[in-house]
Amino acid sequence: MKQTRVLMGMPITVEIVDAKATAATFDTVFEYFRYVDETFSTYKDTSEITAINKGVLPQEKWSADMKLIFALAEKTRVETNGFFDIRTAGDRYDPSGIVKGWAIWKAAEILKNDGFENFYIDAGGDIQPHGLNAKRKKWAVGIKNPWNEQENVKIVHVTTEGVATSGTYIRGHHIYDPKHGNRPVDEIVSLTVIGPNIYEADRFATAAFAMGREAINFIEHLDGFEGYMIDKEKTATLTSGFERYTIPGIKK
Repeated sequence: MKQTRVLMGMPITVEIVDAKATAATFDTVFEYFRYVDETFSTYKDTSEITAINKGVLPQEKWSADMKLIFALAEKTRVETNGFFDIRTAGDRYDPSGIVKGWAIWKAAEILKNDGFENFYIDAGGDIQPHGLNAKRKKWAVGIKNPWNEQENVKIVHVTTEGVATSGTYIRGHHIYDPKHGNRPVDEIVSLTVIGPNIYEADRFATAAFAMGREAINFIEHLDGFEGYMIDKEKTATLTSGFERYTIPGIKK
C-alpha cells in the first residue's frame, strides 16, 4: 500500500510492503507529521515555535519535543563548527533544518514499533527506507539532475540508511552560511548525503551545504556517511565510499 499527502508544505509519501498495513496505519503516520507541523512550523501563528519567537512562551513551558529539538540543534551546531545554526535574524529560531529529518525518522520508528519490516517514507525528497521493496530488493533512490528533474544522475540502493538531499534547484537559495554574514550559498547546487538514518543524514546535509565546496570534504571525514555533490559548473564530486551504494550494470 502507498499513500501521498501534502503536509508540512511538501508531499509526503509512505509505502508499506507488509500485507498487514491498513488505512489506519497510514492515518497514524500522517497524523504524526501533522503534529510536527503544528508544533514546529514557523508559518503557523498557532505553533509552539511561533509562540517562542514572539516571546510569549517561557522555556520552562516548552514541550519535551521542543526542548529535544533545541538540544539536538545545539549538538549539531557544535559538531559542524557553527555551520548549522537555528538562530535567525532578530534572535528568532527556525528549526526546520533539523526537524524534517527527525520527524521522518520518528515516523519510521512508529512503523517499526508496530511490527512493520518493509517500508519507506519520503518527505520532500528526504528518504528513510527499511527492509526491502515489493520486489524483495533494496530500495532504489534517485539523485536528480539539478538542471533536469526528470533525469537521475545516480541511483543508490539502501535498506536502512537515510538519504537526504540539500539543494537550490527546487526551493532556490534557502540555505545560508551563518559564519559569513548569512550569505546565500551559490557554489554548489546539490548535496546528497547517505547516513545511518535520515535524521543523521539530513542534519549533516544541511550543515555541509552551508560550507559550499568544502561540503564534500566534511562528509568524507564523517564516519558512517557518504556524499555526492554537484557544483554550479555541473561537476560532480563524491566521497570515497559512495559507489558501494550503486549497483554496476544499472543505468545511472
